[in-house]
Amino acid sequence: MSDPSYVPGLENVIASETAISYLDVDREEIVLRGYELIELAQQVAYVDVAELLLNGSLPDAGGRQELERKLADEYEMPQALYDMLSAMPEEVNRMDLLRTGISALAAFDKELEDHSTDANRRKAISLLAKIPQLVANGTRAASGQFVRVPRNDLSYAGNFLYMLTGTKPNALEERIFDQSLIVYSEHEMPNSTFAARVIASTMSDMYGALAGAVASLKGYLHGGANEAVMYMLLEAGTPDELERLMLSKLARKERIMGFGHRVYMRKPDPRAVLMKASLEKLAQARGRRDLYDKCIAGEAVMLKEKGLYPNLDYYAAPVYDLLRIPIPLFTPVFLAARTAGICAHVMEQHDHNRLFRPRVRYMGPRGLHP
Repeated sequence: MSDPSYVPGLENVIASETAISYLDVDREEIVLRGYELIELAQQVAYVDVAELLLNGSLPDAGGRQELERKLADEYEMPQALYDMLSAMPEEVNRMDLLRTGISALAAFDKELEDHSTDANRRKAISLLAKIPQLVANGTRAASGQFVRVPRNDLSYAGNFLYMLTGTKPNALEERIFDQSLIVYSEHEMPNSTFAARVIASTMSDMYGALAGAVASLKGYLHGGANEAVMYMLLEAGTPDELERLMLSKLARKERIMGFGHRVYMRKPDPRAVLMKASLEKLAQARGRRDLYDKCIAGEAVMLKEKGLYPNLDYYAAPVYDLLRIPIPLFTPVFLAARTAGICAHVMEQHDHNRLFRPRVRYMGPRGLHP
């Protein structure tokens, strides 16, 4: 057999056919089932995008109400799950709490081994209803605090933000948070989605595939960049201080998170452009123009020194900070938003399955004898 070509990291290797999403770098568009992601974020709500990802079309008003009703029907959480999380160490990584919670939820699903489209769709809706609660309440359960439950007077995004902060959001806060969920919802084939599809290709269940995606997203080379960005912004008090900090990091050849992207390379991330505009609005409302100016200064440094543009995480981080979301929950929020996209990929994999079984280029010795 001839030696197959080797591409480190599988960069630009086509691993799947999909009708879910595509990054059109030349046109600077992110396509979700035929729609442009940024236009969706500007015109519809996250629940609409979730319906689009899971069912293939945007809902009308009646369809959105039906989805919201189904989500509300799935809000109830097993008390045994919170009892289990309450036994976890308070300092546990929030992504580990989330991964454990998702794995535990599988035990309560009577259709766990049913991989039909209808059963998978129901599981996806249940996960969309429950994962925001796991994100918001996992740490609270581990530290012995009462859990916050969804309110019947708030939207999906409004409830999520309320459970994260304990405060009912105003219209601007809710809309910006909803937009952030949309732009995080799906992004073709990043490591976490690929991990979920690999697991699903064995015909394992949706919960296991999603737990694998959580494990992937926990790694700092994939998720966690938004948290790292915020800590860097907090370390520098002024735009000038941030510039000096970033230059010193570059001089030491340290990685600066929140810039560049494996796919976009030398082009702006359209999602970052949208979140940058959202940050400006929120900073104006909060009287925090200083934070916005600091971010602009950091963007200029990286463009000048490395020719790199900010990615979504760079501007999502200060947006989440102004929304009063705790920094250790930034990456879990990312996963919660991406749940719709990952579940759509698991469903697609189950419906048109081919087991992933790549080969290797062997680099070890041969001809040894005991």
